[in-house]
Amino acid sequence: MNGPGGRPGRDDAPDRLYTLTGGRSKTHADNPFDLVTLVVAECDPVPGMQSEHTAILRMTERPTAVVEIAAELRLPVGITKILLTDLLDAGRVSARHPRQEALPDPEILEQVLVGLRNL
Repeated sequence: MNGPGGRPGRDDAPDRLYTLTGGRSKTHADNPFDLVTLVVAECDPVPGMQSEHTAILRMTERPTAVVEIAAELRLPVGITKILLTDLLDAGRVSARHPRQEALPDPEILEQVLVGLRNL
């Protein structure tokens, strides 16, 4: 079902993408999503949800990167970010950047520095 060149997301008619996002083509300026942002579902899908929202909630039961979600949905990343923003605004998903958890506590770094100076 892929379009020209067999690339995912390229077989979607523009009117389908317009419908998916309610006509929105961009997310708001404070959008927390980039390609590697990890998304985690905060609830189960409910009856009557848009099928793409349901699919996102199912695939994000474990932390999943935005780029993986877009690939699985076979949608452009920009459209995926709009759908994720809808879910985030509704409190149905949470988002975090992987680097945030990799940074050590500044207080621990200070203690290490003091310890090194005392050597």
